[in-house]
Amino acid sequence: MKEELLHFIWKYKLFYTQTLKTQSNQSIDIISVGTHNFNSGPDFLNAKIRIDDQLWAGNVEIHVKASDWYVHGHENDSNYDALILHVVWENDVAVFDTSNNRLPTLVLKEFVSKDLLQSYQRLFAKSKKFINCEKLVNDLDAFVLSNWIERMYLERLGRKAETIRELLNTTENNWEAVLFQMLAKNFGLKVNGAAFFKMATDIDFSIVRKESQSLTRLESLLFGQLGMLNANVDSSYFRTLKKEYEYQTKKYKLSKSLNTIEYFRLRPTNFPTIRIAQLTNLIFEKKQLFTDLMAMDLVEKFYAYFNTGTSPFWETHYTFETESKKSRKKLSKPFIDLLLINTIIPLKFVYLKQQGKFELEPFLKLIKALKPEKNGIIEKYKDLSFPTTNAFETQALLELKNNYCTPQKCLQCAIGNKLLRN
Repeated sequence: MKEELLHFIWKYKLFYTQTLKTQSNQSIDIISVGTHNFNSGPDFLNAKIRIDDQLWAGNVEIHVKASDWYVHGHENDSNYDALILHVVWENDVAVFDTSNNRLPTLVLKEFVSKDLLQSYQRLFAKSKKFINCEKLVNDLDAFVLSNWIERMYLERLGRKAETIRELLNTTENNWEAVLFQMLAKNFGLKVNGAAFFKMATDIDFSIVRKESQSLTRLESLLFGQLGMLNANVDSSYFRTLKKEYEYQTKKYKLSKSLNTIEYFRLRPTNFPTIRIAQLTNLIFEKKQLFTDLMAMDLVEKFYAYFNTGTSPFWETHYTFETESKKSRKKLSKPFIDLLLINTIIPLKFVYLKQQGKFELEPFLKLIKALKPEKNGIIEKYKDLSFPTTNAFETQALLELKNNYCTPQKCLQCAIGNKLLRN
């Protein structure tokens, strides 16, 4: 037996309540189970319970064994002075309050259905399952699932919003600077995202703004700060960037980069050279980047807006050293989708909230218009008939897997909750 399950049983009153008795044979009538407390102190606050003919208002503490009261040191903690009921699975020792009176104790084991315990055991049975409930989800109500999917997406969005608020604090509420930092991280993808982000946060955005008047100067700044101009390459383009960066280093007193840039296992279109070339070209071309993006609300407009490529040199190169067949290396729609999912939509969420202009339905319409992500986690959910028709659903499922399924927080998940309560 786990204490988490006892909290769940108490919270939803999943036990026989008509014949409840304390260990001293006093009748119990639960008017309110109280509010679940996730901080220090008793497990449930402000409960209302009638014991015999006396109505009590106060707190409830729950343990697997009554002796856990002493193991946890509650007898010396004043937070437990207002306790009105001690709920246990096994009553192995007497527990007394500060007035030396024996605490009323409910032994829950005597009032819980075996079916509930068996359902719990099936849900958490040790086996090589993708998720605990994979053999039970076919019986799940579609309404419960759709509501929980929305909750999961909003939780994921909320975590991203916290990161944005932290960046706003460090940039003194400079929205353009935060957009640049987040775009840089996304352009770096998983492999180089951390290095790109560090580069973007290490440069004062006022420098980026000044140098963005010239594409060459902006390229030299970003390539240089990533340490990609440290070598000697027999190319007039490379020499121009390197010379310009040396001047910028002295002018702005820039620190030399210690970033390590990776090419391994990347397709040429995702090489860091190409992604930086695309990022610099985007910033150079779109002088009102933040304002423009915050004003858009249709996917087609974003696709048209991001229809940008690179400077001419990169149309015939993937690296500084080797020439390749000419191609205009535009941002692809799947890549733009990633920018929308990970940068633009979260930033728009925080911005609209701060402006007092946020409306849920129009906002969700944008993420629902994006195609679903494709990865191993999403494929397994799809095999289990979970909805995976758009990015709204796949983002929600990633949140579900990472923060509920993998850490086995089934009792805190609406799906696991519903399956057990059924």
